[in-house]
Amino acid sequence: MNEDEVWEEEEVLDNATLCPSCDEMTAHEILHEKKVGNGADFKVRCTACDRVHTVVFRPPPPTNIPFILTDGPQSVRVVLVVDADEEFVVGDVFEEDEMLWRIHQIERRDGRQVTAETAASIARITALRTDMVRVKLTLTRGEDSTPDVIVVPQETTFTGSHLMEHNGETWRIRAIHTGTGRTMRGTVEAPDIKRMYLHEPPKGEHFAPRTPRERRQAWKEGRLGFNPNPERPKEHVKKGVNPNANRGRSKKKKRK
Repeated sequence: MNEDEVWEEEEVLDNATLCPSCDEMTAHEILHEKKVGNGADFKVRCTACDRVHTVVFRPPPPTNIPFILTDGPQSVRVVLVVDADEEFVVGDVFEEDEMLWRIHQIERRDGRQVTAETAASIARITALRTDMVRVKLTLTRGEDSTPDVIVVPQETTFTGSHLMEHNGETWRIRAIHTGTGRTMRGTVEAPDIKRMYLHEPPKGEHFAPRTPRERRQAWKEGRLGFNPNPERPKEHVKKGVNPNANRGRSKKKKRK
């Protein structure tokens, strides 16, 4: 830091308001408070010049704003009472009916759409539910594909190639599309998913051993239960062949 630089501490004023004598914002001492409707009249004294004057405080009048609340395919219109000077901004989140909503559009009384406006000038606000997210699915079983939708909390994540339960069945996440690309193994948050593709996983019999070698390996790995001396299935044994016969070569007798 240069020696010429000077750091100034921010001054905090108690009950700061405009003093008629000082003609600037100064700290004041409250001498008396009188309730008037929803507001109040304050008799205050300036701590800088000792001028005593009255400050009138009146809250802004309430105003009604229609809200279109959209939850997936369903929308409902509600009217909320807010202060006329309250500002609304696209992207802000608010709570209504124990659910969270994000402001999507703001329409002024003159019909223009804006990104921010005070309540007194707003004709209507459109908001989307944000605590729950609809995720579109495409379910593929063989050559048949059907669309579906699930509703999950916004913090839910999905990972490509993982298994998931849906309508009492197990499916494998084949791919996740985000609108800007797709992933087959990555993890994506539910709000970022445009569509998720699910494939029916192979049945258990798909992994069943088909050859004697696969069957012996399955016994070794314990996938077919415990069998210390596994026998080959009859359909795998050629006629006239004893599968348990000693396959070692017979020793030749020495000639005398």
